[in-house]
Amino acid sequence: MSQTPTVLGFGTAILDLLVRTDDSFISEHSGGGKGGMILIDEAACSKMLSLLPECAVAPGGSAGNTLAGLLRLGIGGRMLGKVGRDEQGDLYRERFARLGGDISSFKFSETTRTGCCICLVTPDSERTMRTCLGAASEMTEKDFRPEDLDGVDLVHLEGYQLYSPGMFELILAEAKKRNIPVSFDFSSYEIVKTFRERIETLLKDVSIIFANEEEAAEFVGRDKFTPEYALDVLSGYCKTAVVKLGKKGALLRRDGETVSVEAELVKAVDTTGAGDLWQAGFLYGHLTGKSLEVCGKLGAALGAEVVSVLGGSIPEDGWQRIIQKFNLK
Repeated sequence: MSQTPTVLGFGTAILDLLVRTDDSFISEHSGGGKGGMILIDEAACSKMLSLLPECAVAPGGSAGNTLAGLLRLGIGGRMLGKVGRDEQGDLYRERFARLGGDISSFKFSETTRTGCCICLVTPDSERTMRTCLGAASEMTEKDFRPEDLDGVDLVHLEGYQLYSPGMFELILAEAKKRNIPVSFDFSSYEIVKTFRERIETLLKDVSIIFANEEEAAEFVGRDKFTPEYALDVLSGYCKTAVVKLGKKGALLRRDGETVSVEAELVKAVDTTGAGDLWQAGFLYGHLTGKSLEVCGKLGAALGAEVVSVLGGSIPEDGWQRIIQKFNLK
């Protein structure tokens, strides 16, 4: 591994549109239940935005959020994602570059605008996502170049990109050829429900699995689910498995070692990005040789900081607390 590890994130390059609302808006206008993520088309997106107050705008996407956290901690990051030739796409790439990210693997749509995710944040801090993928939905096998993996020490895949035909298979095959480990975030229980059989096939080439309670239950069977059982099942596929349990912490297993890590309980403002930043903390620890327990505690610390604010980014004072707590440079 190189002196400063580099992570390639394959993900949905979209802007988060963050807005506070109530449960009645979600039941009346979101087209689905509370929590999780549902894809919507451009017309539905425009209609929903017309019913909402002005939104806060921030670069988002699961893998993008994880990479942003890793970059802030000093890990190298490259994003494989697709944006439009528009101001929103420029904003996304500029923000990523400003963090020190490598933008050489971004792809472009000449006809479709950059995607967005309407993040509906209710008073209980839960977030319900309605995503218009836009240009991100046009990622195809033709966009992949083997050189996107040059100099990469870890590939991080987000489950949302299972909608991109054949891309996971191409990336996993190239990573396997180069002996590059791969981490895979299940991303949402709807993704697991839709792609359950395909995910099971893909996991044979994955090194690290991240799943939250709902995703893990969907994968192993809700009637059988316990966190311990889910960890047993997931760790049967790869060396490292994580079952995130929200306020109840997380269960981790790596190379046969099992650790339970408590959550850092804080007043939650918005859960957007909580899992993504948890993964950034864990992967930073994993890539820098930390113990499994410290990897989990780093994840918990980043998760706690990001749920304390609106949006999927940790402010500078939060990063300073993390750096001091773990004696990071």
